[in-house]
Amino acid sequence: MWSMTFRDLRYRRRRFVIAIAGTALVFAMALVMAGMSASFRLEADRLLGALGADAWIVPDGVVGPFTSVSAFPGDVADEARSGSSSAEPLVVLRQTVTRDGSPKDVNVLGVRWAGLPKPLLVEGRGATGGEAVADTSLGADIGESIPIGGREFTVVGLVDGLTFLGGIPVVFVTVPDAQGIGFGGQRLVSSVMVRGSLAHAPAEHAILTNAAARADLLRPLEKGVQAIDSVQILLWIVAAIIVAAVIYLSALERLRDFAVLKAVGASTTRLFGSLALQAVIISLVSAAIAFGISLGLAPTFALPIEIPVKAFALLPAVALFVGIAASLSGLKRAIDVDPARAFGGA
Repeated sequence: MWSMTFRDLRYRRRRFVIAIAGTALVFAMALVMAGMSASFRLEADRLLGALGADAWIVPDGVVGPFTSVSAFPGDVADEARSGSSSAEPLVVLRQTVTRDGSPKDVNVLGVRWAGLPKPLLVEGRGATGGEAVADTSLGADIGESIPIGGREFTVVGLVDGLTFLGGIPVVFVTVPDAQGIGFGGQRLVSSVMVRGSLAHAPAEHAILTNAAARADLLRPLEKGVQAIDSVQILLWIVAAIIVAAVIYLSALERLRDFAVLKAVGASTTRLFGSLALQAVIISLVSAAIAFGISLGLAPTFALPIEIPVKAFALLPAVALFVGIAASLSGLKRAIDVDPARAFGGA
């Protein structure tokens, strides 16, 4: 039976090659969708790791330090600092930067550069007054002047991979510069980053965990992530349909083979095994090719896409399931075939 199955693969190789190409492309797009969904979560983790806070102080009723910004006096940072190992002010602003004649969104973070927990720079140095440190995705070079909020800032340093809200690059400036852009120079902040323990929040303020800050970063993207995950599921279904269609056509053309097998006493399990083998081969070969296609497709998207290792590890298992499920499409025809057909009967 197995030799008959492989001979059929060779005989109809053109059809199977086309099926493998189509299925591989669908699998690759599913991997890209998985990478896009995972990238939103990874960028939030990278940003929180770079800022290094253990907790966040925000006004009562504010659900997060990044999207539900409510300015409050910077004296709160001084008060918190007395009760913790470190408390750093943070100013969060959404601004636009003109690049090549068109506006580009940026997330401006006003920080005290010396207060960040670890070196982030891939090139250059930290920002002082009138200077900025930009993520490489902005495309700015060191020494270049960029306008933010009606002011000119000189890029003196670069960081890599620090974005949020779906790939919008981060630009670091000093706290006074951010206050000048967003609050007219008033000594206000968006939140306070606490490192260490803080037993009680200042009056009329609350302490948020890093989990709450992460949820705040991801909440605006929640529906988009759900849509991407739904598309990924649809792509798995499309892949199964492609393989099922090919296997069904193969079953129709192999009815005489199945009739011979049934005439010599082959069981339903062996007939199913023949179809399943073809489907699994198509699916697994497609999955292997999809690895390379997905790595080539990912850089062509405007959003940064990082396909997680677990998605690559999961794909062969999904491909195996798709192959077995698709083989069911031709099983009924194989079961119903009359053994008399092996001897020229109707």
